[in-house]
Formats: sequence, C-alpha cells, structure tokens
Amino acid sequence: MGSLSGIIQRPLVAAAAVIAASVSADVSERFSSLRSLVRGSESEQIAPSVSGSVQDERSLWVSQISASKLGDLSFVSRIHVPVPNVDLLASNPSCSLATSVTSLSALRSVYQSAELAKASKPSAFTIGASLVVPDISYRWHLPEPSAIDLSGSSSCVSEKNRTVVVLLGWLGSKQKHLKKYADWYTSRGYHVITFTLPMNEIMSYQVGGKAEKNIESLVNHLADWLDEEQKKNLVFHTFSNTGWLTYGAILEKFQKQDSSLMERVKGCIVDSAPVADADPTVWASGFSAAFLKKNSVATKGSANSSYESNIGARNNGINFSQPKPGATETALLLVLEKFFAVILNLPKVNRRLADVLDTLSSAQPRCPQLYIYSSADRVIPAEQVESFIVEQRKAGHEVRACNFISSPHVDHFRSNPELYTAELNHFMDNFVLSCCNHSS
Repeated sequence: MGSLSGIIQRPLVAAAAVIAASVSADVSERFSSLRSLVRGSESEQIAPSVSGSVQDERSLWVSQISASKLGDLSFVSRIHVPVPNVDLLASNPSCSLATSVTSLSALRSVYQSAELAKASKPSAFTIGASLVVPDISYRWHLPEPSAIDLSGSSSCVSEKNRTVVVLLGWLGSKQKHLKKYADWYTSRGYHVITFTLPMNEIMSYQVGGKAEKNIESLVNHLADWLDEEQKKNLVFHTFSNTGWLTYGAILEKFQKQDSSLMERVKGCIVDSAPVADADPTVWASGFSAAFLKKNSVATKGSANSSYESNIGARNNGINFSQPKPGATETALLLVLEKFFAVILNLPKVNRRLADVLDTLSSAQPRCPQLYIYSSADRVIPAEQVESFIVEQRKAGHEVRACNFISSPHVDHFRSNPELYTAELNHFMDNFVLSCCNHSS
C-alpha cells in the first residue's frame, strides 16, 4: 500500500502546484486538503464516493417528520433527535393536533429545511426565528402550508403529500445549491430530502467505510418513513454522476434490506447523467469542475443560444462554439485523468463501482424515468446519456428525455427555468402520480 500512496501522491502534488500557481486561493486550499488526505494514512484507499457522509457517529438521526401525520402525532415518539422547544402562540381549532403541537405554520417554521444530521442537545426556537444549521449531508423540507389540503378533498394533493422527493447532489454541491430545487417541490406539496457529499468525504472514500454507512442510515430513515403508511412513496432526483451513483447504492441496499421497498420508488429524474462505466476522462472532468468552479469551462454553455425543446431531440446539424480550457485546466485534467486511471482500476474500487453500475443498468425499479441533459455538457457526454436511454427503453422502462442543447453541466434549471420546470411538472403529474395523470 505504501507504493500505492506514492503513485497517488505524485500526481496530486503536481496538481496542487498547478493550482497554486494559476488559480484562486480557494482552489489551492482544496488541493492542499486533498494532498493531506493522501499523506494522512497509507492504509486508506482514495476514490470518488458513491454515497454520502454523516457528521458524528455519536449523535442521532431524525427518522420521521411528516406533514401527512399532523392529525395523529404519535409518530413523534419515533423521532431520534430532540424536538426543538417551540412557544406556540395559539391553538388552531380547525386542525386536530396533539396538544404539544397545535399550529401547522409554527411546526413548519421550525422544521422547514430541518436538520437530519445529529444534534447533541435540543435547540430552542421561537416563532418567526430563522433556523440556522451548518452545511450538513441531510435536510428535510416540509411541504408549503399553501400546498397542503388539510380537508383531504383533493386526492392529487394528498398523494403529493405522501411522496418524498430525494434530491441527491452533484460532486461538491452544498445544501444551499439544492435549496431552489427543494423549494420548487415543496411549493407543490411534496416532502423533500436534500443530500450532499462533502468534498473531503469523497476524497477519503473507502469501500465499506463511513460514507457507505451513511447511505445505510439514509435507507433506514426512508424505510421507517415508508413504514408509517402503505401509500407513501419515493421519487429520486439525481444530479450528475455523483448523485446517480448514490442512487445506485441506495437501490442496492433496498434490494438487500427489503425488496418491496423497490416498489415504493415511483419515479426517477436524472439531471446531467449518466455515464454507465468507470471512465477516467469523465471522472477527471467532474473533479476538475468541482475544484475550479466558475474558473472551469464546464460552467460555460455553448455560444449557440438556440436549443430544441422537443423531448429526446438530438443536436444533429447544430454547430457549437465552446470555450477552450486554459493552460491551468488542461494541466489539471491531464493529472486527474492519470490519477483516476489508477484509482478506478484498483480491484476493490472497480468491483464496487461495477456492482452499483450493474444495479443502475439492469435492476432499476419499474418506474418512469426522466433524463435531462445537454449537448453542451463538458462533463457528461450527451451521446453517453442517449446510449443509456436507448438501453433502458430496450429493457422495457418508460423513459422520457429532454436535451437542453446549450446549457452547462447541472445548470439547466438556471439556464432555462421555464422549460426545466415544465418538464418536471409534466413528468410528475402525468407519469409519477397516478391520480394526476389527467393533467396536461
């Protein structure tokens, strides 16, 4: 393993030198952290993560928070994190709630974007106070009160309130980056869990280690929530290959823990993915974009602003004028590609990735799939996404796809919010929710 450490360390030290000489201090700091991780333990294998991380193994997880249970708060006894102290101003006679929680708006103000990481002791909150939490791996977001039908007269609204959309973030994403997606879903009555992967946890990934234990914790959390009622369901919305591989790891654990959980997955939305093999070039592009952020050409779209909004449209005949990577990024990409050519071929890492990719390729739930991608994506090649779509259709899956043509990697929502939200609305209402499939 000592020789492996040397193989890994040399290209990373070279990459750090490139960064320190040519880009911001922020990027230098990230590579210094990466280099220290490599030096820290010769027994530690370093590879991209296919799962998330937890903050502190001694603390506790929230197992259930559900607005659909507001009429019967017996489920509160199953929450494995101290409930914040809330001073309620007045009761709401129109809502049949337990005496300890009598206001839906008050409950939402406390738990909106609630922390699913661990807390050592309860936090005191008052009505109107903002909930400030650190950048953590998990957060739960309750539906907006205006989107909840407490009378139960709308079957479609009720079904949305029994659905959790699990947002699995891209490489280097933070909770603040996923908030706009969570807000869009909660404004339409869905519960949302946002999940991100800290960069340091990704770079210190070990097969069967802390990151994969975090995936197991998430699976247990979702299984407990589903166990409350038989009609509760899940929808996964993944971003880039990192979110996609995390989804695969979750499906693996569903199959091993309780195969019936697979039947509760009612839809999958794949944003800017997948590449269904361990391609060092793709991994290098992804990590380069995560390190360089706005300095990377991966954040720049096509100079051709035209796009096709037809579902599954290809970019035949469209000529793109894309920016070229500078000397710094070119050098970084070369170093990272050589790095991942070694890492992705380590036996344990290779087998682990092969297992997850096999699950994603041949053992997905029998639910509708939506792929959102772009011909201008510099990280995930459009032709690889389209090839995977063809294989999924051959396997009998119901698949929809939208090529945004000119938007950068995981930037389709910002680049064209009208088209993006229209696609999500149409997919959720007409393919995922059985009671809403009459909607246009």
